[in-house]
Amino acid sequence: MDLIYFEQWVLKEFGINLSAYKSNQLHRRITSLMARIGVSSVDEYIALLKKDANQRQRFLDFITINVTEFFRNPEIFDDLQKKLVSELLPFNRSLKVWSAACSIGAEPYSLGMILNEVSPNGRHNIIATDIDSTILEKAKRGEYTAPDIKNVKREYISRYFTEKGDKYLISDNIKKMVTFMKHDLILDKYDNNFDLIVCRNVVIYFNQDIKNTIYEKFSNSLKKGGLLFVGATESIYNYRDYGFEKASTFIYRKL
Repeated sequence: MDLIYFEQWVLKEFGINLSAYKSNQLHRRITSLMARIGVSSVDEYIALLKKDANQRQRFLDFITINVTEFFRNPEIFDDLQKKLVSELLPFNRSLKVWSAACSIGAEPYSLGMILNEVSPNGRHNIIATDIDSTILEKAKRGEYTAPDIKNVKREYISRYFTEKGDKYLISDNIKKMVTFMKHDLILDKYDNNFDLIVCRNVVIYFNQDIKNTIYEKFSNSLKKGGLLFVGATESIYNYRDYGFEKASTFIYRKL
């Protein structure tokens, strides 16, 4: 099966560089997806993706790892909140935050709730980016299900959500803190002067060269003393190479 040809087609068609992903893991995922939908060749799958919008979106969701929830690993978010209070907010009442690969918006809205709790008078700017335009539109709507908010504290649910049928709608007060935009971590330029960058459970899927480039760019995008918050499976063992020191297990400080 010519998955290299498929990678080239995906780059041209969607602007997604699949060669950046760990190849063995990626090829298993693609082969598994093709088997589940009943196609046996790359040419057949490409033909299907060209004509079927639902299958195109299914592929994009599958390949861009749109799996997220509010306050994923709550105890780690508690640690982040303490760092915001002790390290960032005493020196800047208006933080510039980047939620990279934000998926359905649960992560940047979680950050918005935290900042509203610990610094309600701050004019914080949360930029939330993802490679998937469709998922960004969903994030902007701010409509969630009970499983999405399973880690949200009860008082936060009453304060920041409105229940409507089987949906939970994020409050406008939190929505207005977040600006969503399309961004490719591999191909696009990075903004700078961030106080906090949050990128969780995404970089783990990339090969080491791409990881190195992304972490170096994150470091360059942070202010001195700024924090990088990563996922619970994403310890950066060579963090000193990127100009970081360890602030806690999954939080790194720009030197």
